[in-house]
Parts: sequence; C-alpha cells; structure tokens
Amino acid sequence: MNAYTSDKIITLKWNEHIRQRPGMYIGKLGEGSSQDDGIYIMVKEVIDNSIDEYMMGFGRTIEINIKENQVSIRDYGRGIPLDKAIDCVSKMNTGGKYDSDVFQKSIGMNGVGTKAVNALSKYFKIQTIREGKMKTVEFSGGLITQDYPVETTTELNGTRIVFIPDEEIFGNYKFYFEYIERMLWNYVYLNRGLTIALNGQRYVSKNGLLDLLTQNINGTTVYPIIHLQDKDFELAITHMERGNGEEYFTFVNGQNTIHGGTHQQALREAIVKTVRDFYKKEYDPNDIRQSISTALSIRIQDPIFESQTKTKLGSTDMKKGGPTVRWYINDMVSKLLNNYLHIHSDVATALQNKIIESEKDRKEIAGIRKISKDSAKKSSLVNKKLRDCNFHLTDEKSERRLETTLFISEGDSASGSITKSRNADLQAVFSLRGKPLNTHNKTKKVVYENEEFNLLQAALNIEDGIEGLRYNNIIIATDADVDGMHIRLLLLTFFLRFFPELIKGGHVYILQTPLFRVRNKKETLYCYSEEERIAAIEKLSGKPEITRFKGLGEISPDEFKHFIGKNIRLDPVVLGKNTMVDELLSYYMGENTMERQTFIINNLRVEEDIAI
Repeated sequence: MNAYTSDKIITLKWNEHIRQRPGMYIGKLGEGSSQDDGIYIMVKEVIDNSIDEYMMGFGRTIEINIKENQVSIRDYGRGIPLDKAIDCVSKMNTGGKYDSDVFQKSIGMNGVGTKAVNALSKYFKIQTIREGKMKTVEFSGGLITQDYPVETTTELNGTRIVFIPDEEIFGNYKFYFEYIERMLWNYVYLNRGLTIALNGQRYVSKNGLLDLLTQNINGTTVYPIIHLQDKDFELAITHMERGNGEEYFTFVNGQNTIHGGTHQQALREAIVKTVRDFYKKEYDPNDIRQSISTALSIRIQDPIFESQTKTKLGSTDMKKGGPTVRWYINDMVSKLLNNYLHIHSDVATALQNKIIESEKDRKEIAGIRKISKDSAKKSSLVNKKLRDCNFHLTDEKSERRLETTLFISEGDSASGSITKSRNADLQAVFSLRGKPLNTHNKTKKVVYENEEFNLLQAALNIEDGIEGLRYNNIIIATDADVDGMHIRLLLLTFFLRFFPELIKGGHVYILQTPLFRVRNKKETLYCYSEEERIAAIEKLSGKPEITRFKGLGEISPDEFKHFIGKNIRLDPVVLGKNTMVDELLSYYMGENTMERQTFIINNLRVEEDIAI
C-alpha cells in the first residue's frame, strides 16, 4: 500500500495546473474537427477580451490572421496598462473585469481566459500599445521566454495576441475555417457597427439577429422573419415549411450558448404561452414549436455559466436583487411578440395554419409510433443493433458528455471490429443492415415506418426532437468504396431532411480510416491517401509490406483502436452559409436528370488496383 505522507502533497504552478487539467479551462481537447474543440475556445477567449473593449466603446475593428496554426488577434481598444501586461496573461484571478465600473455585462468575469491560452501554447506573445508606448512579452507553455523593454511606437492603441497551440496538448490538430467564420459572424451579428477581418476578409452585420437567421436558415419560411428588440433583448423568429425539430441560436452577453441553459428553456416556454394566449387555444407545445427557428440574445450582469467554456447558462437571475431570467424573457416575448401578431394579421394566420398542420402530422405519426412501441420486438431490435456506452447524458454538468459518440457502421464485421476496439465508456456502435432508405421527398410517415431509421432514431433518442440527443457526436463509419459512399449519402439525406439541426449543431462527422498499411519489422505506418503511401514507402525504404484495406471489416480490432482513439481523424459535416439544402438534396438524391448524368460523366474516376 502506498503511504500517504507529506512528500505526496504537491503544489502545481498556475501553468502546470492548466496543462495537466486543460479540460477544466477549455473543455475537451480535440483535433479541430468539432466546434467544441479547445483550439477554438482559445481563439474565442482572446477575441472575447477585444469584444468587451468594443462594448465599452473602444475599438471598432478586430483583425485576425491565421496561418499554419499561428493565430494573431489585434484590437484597437484601450490596451492593457503596460506594467500589467505580464500579470494579465500569467497570473490567475488577475484582470480588469472584477471592476464592474470598467466592464459591465462582460463575457468573461473570472480572469482565466488568456492565461489558459498562454499556458496551452508553445508560443504566446502579448503586445499592448498605449499612448505611443508598446510593451511586448513572449512565453512558451506559460513561462516567459523574452521580456522586451517598453519602446516607442506609432501604432494605434490596442492589444495584439499571437499564439500557436501546443502539439503536446492538442496532437495533430488543424483549424477548420468554417468554425472560425461561424464564430466571427456571430460576433458581428451581436455587435452591429463592429468589423472583424479574418485574413483580409471582412465580416460586418447591419441587422443583427435578423441577418443571423436569414443566413442560417435553409429552405422556405412559413412567414417573414419576426425581429423584436429591446434594450438588453433581441429575438428573431420564424417557422420553416419543412423540418422535424426546433432550432435555437442563443447568446448571453455575446457568448454563443450552444448547449442552451436557463434562457433557452425560458424562451421555449414563453413562445408557447404567448401563442396560446394570442389564439386563446391550448395548442400542444410540440405543435407550436415544430420546425421553429429562433435566435435570442440577452445581456445580464455577472452571468453564471456551467463551465469555463461558457456554452450553457446556469444563471437564474438577471442581476442581483433583480428579476429572474425566466420572468424577464416571458415578459419580453409576451409583450413584443403578442403586439407583433396583433399588428401583422397575415403572419398570425400563417403561424396558426402551421400549428394546425403540425398537429395533424403529429397525430398521424403518433399512431405509427404507438404500433412500433407496442411491438415486443422494438427494444430487443434496438439492443441487437446498438452496442451502447456506459456514460449517460443525464449528467448534464459533466464535460465528458461532449465526448460521447455513436458510430454508425455497415455490417456485422465492421461493427464488430469497432465494438471490440472502442472506448466502451464513451463510444457506442449502431450497426446498419444493408443500404438504408433514400428519404428524399419521403414523408415522415414513410420514414417512421422504415425499421432501420425507426431504430436509429430510438438509439439516438431523437424521436421527439434533438433535446434528448443521447450522443454528442454521430460518426458515420462506412467503407471508402462506392457502396460505402452511397450509404453515407443516404444517412446524410436522412439527417438533412428530418434532423438538420444535428448537422447545423456540429454533431455529425465522417470517419476517416486508412487506405494502406505500410510496415517493416521495426515500424508500421497507416496511410490515408496515395501521397501518404508513397511517403511511407520512402521513409521505411527497402521493400516494406504494403496492405490495401478494402473495407472496415478487414481492419483488426487491435489496429482499429488506433483510428478511433486519441488520433481519430474526422471530417465534420458542415453546411455552408449559403447552402440551400432542398436544392442540394434534389440534385444529388432526387430523380435522375441530364444535369446529374453530365456531372457524373465529367467527374467519373476509375480506380485501378495498385500494383504492390
């Protein structure tokens, strides 16, 4: 037995604690394929400080440059006091935001953000410019490597932060610019008058959340977007003609609360109450919110988030001694939305017709689901197809919920390999049988009657919407051949058609698996492309053994664990800002047309066996 003595008591330095427990400060690590990954939290933490300067009336432009994993962020605010530059990025619980007279309704209030970025970067530089003077300090892993003397400068006031995330912490990471761009758009939507430039491209918004909803909805709306505003409250709302769930973009003090919280729940309740009161009918909440798309922004004093990454609001009060968040949002929605519907009778009629249509659809689906649920085979079939993980998403406050994963694989062989090599605590496996149904232009009734998708919805726990989503990450794991690609398209069609919020929320990925194994007696290399294969042969020299993997089932469980563990390679499924989903699905998954035939002919690629 190990003795518990005084020499077992260890005091970590501030940077050592962050580097040993990064999840406490930036959530999960990841390699950049998820919008929740730590490298994006690091970017956000620095930008948040620049945004707070803008909110206080200083600096209307933020310049960001990202090249080869080096991030540079320059604002034109007041600049950190020169003698406090080191303290503000390397001493915990140090910053100006503890003084509520200086920073009101700020995003970050606990003095941790840039310290975490500093500690988790292999290179970190701060430059602060005030009144013709500039102070520059460089760090590595949170430790000072160069402390430059104050110098004179002609640069405008402000702060420049440059950092490179440490590969020792994040592994083989890369930035996906789609996530960075989405983050920057959100900043300008919420801060009209602010300009952000990323590698020279400018981001600016004139209409706030109206612009956000306009650019993010895919498809046809039932009525024009309703845009409501008050001092610390802004709401944009509409319903889509097609859709199977609810979509919310929510923000608190400019922070994108992608995991919701007390304000989002209050909004859902407030919409139902206001609609019921306006029409004087007790409509079912699900019928009122079916295919709704909303964006909400509120500003409160001293917000309490459930983690350092600030993705879920825990506050119940707007400010100390003030109204609750729930009361405030109910009051705002009731007053502003009710008044809007009275003035715009055409919108009120269109909304009511949509609710009645949703009610009809729900009752029709309920009958099918009742038959399905009453079937004695239902649970046993799900259990046969699903190898569940041990973690349960009911533990809302656990950061590990972000790592929960469901692999959707084809066939027993591939499912078996993944099941044997997975992390059973966090990774589950769902096995498909053959090619699923093409759901393009299919009704909900047809899809619910399809056993494969019926069981997949049950496994994901999304039959009543994605609020109860059982796994944060959904990974499509199919062979890299024609049949595998077709299955990917069929699954993506299903998600886009009936649960687009899963893709918009960054939950869906494609698993990359190696095409080749190149090895000699000393070393084994796995290659994901022809270029990697050639490089591996050159590195190992001689005549290494080369294996071409033709399917996931050919990869042994011992090997598979290398591809779904720490070094997993994922391609996130991301919708572009201007992607029109209906047109996209119609072109690729609809009736065959001359245009599609021409596309196939022009892009035909014949794979030949590689002589090895």
